[in-house]
This record gives sequence, C-alpha cells and structure tokens, in this order.
Amino acid sequence: MRFLTGFDRYLARLILVPLLACLTIAAMLLLLDKMLKLFDFVMNEGGPVSVVWKMLGNLVPEYLSLGIPIGVMLGILLAFRNLALSSELDALRAAGVSYNRLMRVPILLAIVFAGVNFVIVGFLEPYSRYAYEGLQFELRSGALGASIKVGEFAKLAKNTTLRVEESHAKGSDLRGLFVRTEGKNGQSVAVTAERGTFLSTDDPDVILLRLTNGTMVHTASNFVVPRVLTFKQQDLPVNLPSIGSFRARGDENAELTLPELARAGKADVARILHQQSIAALNRRLVLVLVMLVLPFLAVALAVPPKRSTSALGVFLSIILLVTFHKTSQYGEAMGGAGRVDPVLAQWVPFAGFSALSFWLYYVLAYIPGGQPIGALDRWFGKLASIVAGMIKRPAPWLESKAPAAAAGSEVPAE
Repeated sequence: MRFLTGFDRYLARLILVPLLACLTIAAMLLLLDKMLKLFDFVMNEGGPVSVVWKMLGNLVPEYLSLGIPIGVMLGILLAFRNLALSSELDALRAAGVSYNRLMRVPILLAIVFAGVNFVIVGFLEPYSRYAYEGLQFELRSGALGASIKVGEFAKLAKNTTLRVEESHAKGSDLRGLFVRTEGKNGQSVAVTAERGTFLSTDDPDVILLRLTNGTMVHTASNFVVPRVLTFKQQDLPVNLPSIGSFRARGDENAELTLPELARAGKADVARILHQQSIAALNRRLVLVLVMLVLPFLAVALAVPPKRSTSALGVFLSIILLVTFHKTSQYGEAMGGAGRVDPVLAQWVPFAGFSALSFWLYYVLAYIPGGQPIGALDRWFGKLASIVAGMIKRPAPWLESKAPAAAAGSEVPAE
C-alpha cells in the first residue's frame, strides 16, 4: 500500500500553489519595502548602485524565515477552505475519511519546511546578516568606492577636494574639473581642467587623476607670487584614506549559528551575555518547532460554519501568528535584558499557542458538529448587521424635521 494516494497528491497540489504564492508575495513585499530604504542609504553614502542588489540578496534568508510560516499556514488553510466551500470535504467525511487522515499531507509539508527554516535561521541567516553588516561598513568607510556627485564638492582624500561639472560614460569621462590639494608648510595646488579620468596604479592605496587641457596654480608660504602652469596633460596622484578592517563575525547574537549560540550559552561570560545567548537560541528553536503546530491551526480555522462563506478564519489565523511572533520577539528582548527568564519567555507563549491550536483542531475533528469559529462568526455577523443598519438609517435630525415639514405644507380649509 502506497503511503501517498492520488487524493494526497491532489491535496498537495492544492496546498503548494497558495503556499508558494504567499511565500513569494510576502518576501517580495518585504524586499520592495527595504529596497527603497537601501537605495536612499546607498545614494547618501555615495556608493555604487550595484551594492543595493548585494544587500537585498543578503536579506533574502531573513525574509524567507518570516515568510515560510505565513506561507505554510495560508497554503494549508486556503486549500482546506476550498475543499469545504466546494463540498468535497463533506463528501470525504461522509466516505469515512477522518481529519487525522487528511492531516497526513499538511504535516509532511510542515516537516519539510520546518527543516528548511531550521537551516535558514540556524546557519544561513547568521552568515547573510554578517555579510549585510559588512557591506554597510564598506559603504560608510568608502571601501566600495565613492561616486562623484556632479556640481558638488567631494572629498577624495584627507587633503584633496574635487568638483565636477559634467560626467559621461558612467564616470570615466569627467568634464569641467576643479581640484585642490593641500600639502605641508602652507603649500596648496589648485587645478582646473577641461577633462579628466581616474586611473588605477600598482599601489592599491593610490589612484591617478589624469587631467587634460588645464591650468595649475601652486602656492606656498615662501612664494612671493603663485606659480601658474598651463598643460595639455597632467597626472595627479591621490592618496586614498586608510580603511579599517570589519569586525569579526559573532559580535552580535544574530550572527551566531545554533551550535555557536549553544556554546556561548554554556561559556563562562558575563551574565547579560549568557542570557542573551540563551534567549536567542530558544527563540530560534521555537520558530522552527511552531511550524509543526501550524497545520492544526490552519485546518481548524479553514472550515467555515455551515451555510457560511465567511473568511474570518483567514484573518484570525494571520492575527494569531503575528501575535505569537511579536510575543516571541518581545520575550527575547526581555529575556536578554534579564527581566524575565529567557527560557520561559519563549516556551510559555509557544505552549499557549500550541494548546490553542490543538484545542481548535480537537473541536473540529472530535466534537460532532463542532465549529471552532462558529460563535465568532455569529458575533461578527451580528456586528456587521448593526453597522449596516446604522449606515442605512437616516440621521436623527432629519427624522425630527420631517413631520414638521409635512405639517407646514398643509393648506388650511376655507
């Protein structure tokens, strides 16, 4: 007997389509929101635009770890909601197929994606976060190369200032240049040139600015008058500022893998560092294990009450998952700060979330006619009716004036 039947494969297709769609949409929305901020940050720091795509690539693991739980839950929920609304679920139940049997595919998918999330939050995300922080450091320090903004004075080095009127060929052809370099003992060189370009040298700390058709003015404290020189071509060496190396990985708990967090939690370090490591370790474990609870919550909220097409379960599932995620995040902050126990701050909300999910599933699967969200659906239906009645009802001041207006329109009898 095969473990997965034809119906299981059919159910898997029903789940995977919305699952992958929700995962992609969630990740893209998060990336698009961050992309605008990164473009603004890179432009302000004067870095190349290409670094934005590298930074977004390093954010993908973090956003996938957030999108996978939402995708798994909504994928399962929408698939079972579709079965319920099309009466296929009723037919399966009438044929003797239990909810426990129907949970086979959702649980298998949850296990697979829990493994994927374990790899992401446990190993991939720490390295990608460190790479992201490294790119930010290189942007601020100028290691990625600063872009010359047209019409503005830019610092090339400690004592060198450059202004460019026009830029062509992606910055390789500069026109209308002004360069001023200050030296020791009051010496300075000011240069204007029609055109210029940057050239690399054998020394990585020195670049060459080749100028064409210009004038150079050299002043010093011992010069009676400045020296003026016109030239067809002149090369100016520019000493680049020294750039410090980026810190080692692991200064932040978010950059540590799960084994490294476990070792840091056992190491003889300061109490606050010890608690921060334990809080981060337990939160990552909780984020992985909650994947195994989501199928039960999704199925319980997917089936609407009879003779109802309410989508209340969809919104309620999102609210519950986001609330749990924020509670876990807040618990990590409080546990790391030493205000609460870092272990209880994660596992108590997880136990509450799991208990609620299993209870809702129990009501649906084991209580005859059980509808986990039936009462909520009726309450929201009554609330909607009240709101609709208030909208349709005329304003009180109109009702009070209507009889008076009618009485005033009567013609007295002669």
